[in-house]
Amino acid sequence: MEYCGTAIPPNPANMCVNCVRSIVDITEGIPKHATIHWCKNCERYLQPPASWVVCDLESRELLALCLKKLKGLGKVKLTIQKEVFTATILQQAFEVEFVVSSMMCPDCMRVMAQNTWKAMVQVRQKVDHQRTFFYLEQLILKHNAAHDTINIKEVKGGLDFHFAQRAHAIKMVEFLASMVPTRSKTSEQLISSDVHTSTSNYKFTYSVEIIPICKDDLVAMPKKVANSLGHIAPLVLCTRVGNTIHVIDPKTLQQADISGTVFWRHEGIDTVSAVRDLKEFYVVDVDLLGPRVGRFALADNDDVIIVRSHLGNLLNFGDTVLGYDLLTANINNPSFDKLNTEDMPSVVLVKKSYPERRRKRKVRPWKLKSLSKDEGDLAPKKQDQEKLEADFETFLRDLEEDPELRQSINLYKDTSAVPGRNTGEMDDEDDEDAPEVPLEELLDDLKITDDDVDMEA
Repeated sequence: MEYCGTAIPPNPANMCVNCVRSIVDITEGIPKHATIHWCKNCERYLQPPASWVVCDLESRELLALCLKKLKGLGKVKLTIQKEVFTATILQQAFEVEFVVSSMMCPDCMRVMAQNTWKAMVQVRQKVDHQRTFFYLEQLILKHNAAHDTINIKEVKGGLDFHFAQRAHAIKMVEFLASMVPTRSKTSEQLISSDVHTSTSNYKFTYSVEIIPICKDDLVAMPKKVANSLGHIAPLVLCTRVGNTIHVIDPKTLQQADISGTVFWRHEGIDTVSAVRDLKEFYVVDVDLLGPRVGRFALADNDDVIIVRSHLGNLLNFGDTVLGYDLLTANINNPSFDKLNTEDMPSVVLVKKSYPERRRKRKVRPWKLKSLSKDEGDLAPKKQDQEKLEADFETFLRDLEEDPELRQSINLYKDTSAVPGRNTGEMDDEDDEDAPEVPLEELLDDLKITDDDVDMEA
């Protein structure tokens, strides 16, 4: 190769700068064009992958953000210098064009959602816990019912779903009605109208109320309603919540379903005791009285208090069980006061209980997914947050103990947890009868990224 022959001071390359530049391009691999994203509402820039930062024009912060977009800078210094030959450093100036692309950050999108939605579904339940909404959230995820939502907002007592089209809101209302007993009403608000074209713009609000009866609740009903449900006892236990409320008479194993229509048509159907009122009892003896009905069996549990229960096939001597103590309970409920006290049981057993220390130490090899929700102005206090965590723990325990409940939702393998590993030492006896989710019921948590799509293409 011929060089220019210009006289130069001695250097390790024995070439002038122009000749070195003609054979070496230190900017190779560095993109000359890049795009940075800017929120035109809050004037913040996107710092990948998901952070939004405030940067002034011609500031060091904005320069650092731009330099991070240039992947090839990892091979050269920030002054665009590079050692091309032994003891020879070449410095070269070049221009990079950055295009500012306007978009809206997630925070501003949530703020603007109230002005862009055309229909909203307000879901409420008049209870003092969130277990129903934990279950409802899993149903929505499994059936992908929130696909068309533009925002999900947490509010006191429930959730608000925002939609860009009225048809999507109606679809959500129908989905909720197919999953749990509900009733709904519709209201509309005129936003704008054009007298010349006779067109109007409305916003629609669908208020959905979920029946205020939950799993393991003790339910009282008028005698007339009980007779219409197959002459079942007026005091029953809720065993499952689906599109109807499934109840059972613990004394006879008779079962019935209470639909949302029946609940709201008749007054007096009410919860008289909930999970928060459960007390722990010790089982001394179990005397089976007959064959099973489904997963239940009738039995007398003999102690100071003789209890006839539907848990005969689940209990053994030495077990502990949770139940409602109606002898000492102070129940202030009109529906309960109207019941015949002669047929009133002393204790209503609900479910088997397990050592608390085992429940706290056990590492679950599974997890649940959650919806992306906007907390809005709802800032829970410390005591509210503790209550929320307690409700969620109760929901997780219900999933471990009830196979029927697990069938309706998806549980995923938690790769961060080691199945069977405990966080503390305990006796093998504690784990022998402990409720657990079988590994064959768990799904793989499959995540598809943009890189995977590019590789397949």
